[in-house]
Amino acid sequence: MSKPVEIYAHRGCSGEFPENTMAAFEAACKIGADGIELDVQMTKDGEVVVIHDEQIDRTTNGIGFVKDFRYKQLKLFDAGSWFHPKFSRQTIPSLQDVLDLIKTSDSEMKVNIELKNDVLLYEGMEEKVLQCVQRSGMMDSVILSSFNFKSMGRMRELDNEIQTALLFEGIPSNIMEEARKVRANGLHSEASFAVSAAGKRTVEAGYPLRVFTVNQTDKLEDLARSGVSALITDYPGLFLENKSVPF
Repeated sequence: MSKPVEIYAHRGCSGEFPENTMAAFEAACKIGADGIELDVQMTKDGEVVVIHDEQIDRTTNGIGFVKDFRYKQLKLFDAGSWFHPKFSRQTIPSLQDVLDLIKTSDSEMKVNIELKNDVLLYEGMEEKVLQCVQRSGMMDSVILSSFNFKSMGRMRELDNEIQTALLFEGIPSNIMEEARKVRANGLHSEASFAVSAAGKRTVEAGYPLRVFTVNQTDKLEDLARSGVSALITDYPGLFLENKSVPF
């Protein structure tokens, strides 16, 4: 019998709140999600901030690259009105702010931090992220992931205990070999991989398999049967209603 699948809020409750904002993460805490997923970039002055894109154009009223702004400048931009005017006071949070929120929310929520360093190679990002996690006292609750496999290897060199996961698309046949190379202890995939023969082999080998981004509850049964550890969704509330799985 399968264990219940954990439900992670993708960029917070991003189906109902502006993604990667404190409002979205607070909502995830309120509904009792098992975890949140968020993305980090780095500012000009080395602050780790929570935003998906390398540029701020899509989710704020500003224009330009995150790396070209100091954090105090980024905080001036509106990161919520693009979603709905009622969120006009939302800003780009720092990673430290989000970790502190989860730490003080009196929950056992896990935090999946995706390092967005596969497009821009932010020098020192691994060290900065690890410092934030250590300051928050959440070493046992954090999972670090990236499409940049070398970055996860670097993270393992910095701390041998932190949980790391490789992010990938499609159905690669050699993903366990890649994980072994950088000593990653988790895999984050699309649903198609999870239900494939290759996906089932990774589960049998003991790798936690977390699936992104699943927004239809009719896929939950198949994923649970495949041994998926968690699914990452824009609408965690919908899946929490079905958390009586196993099948």
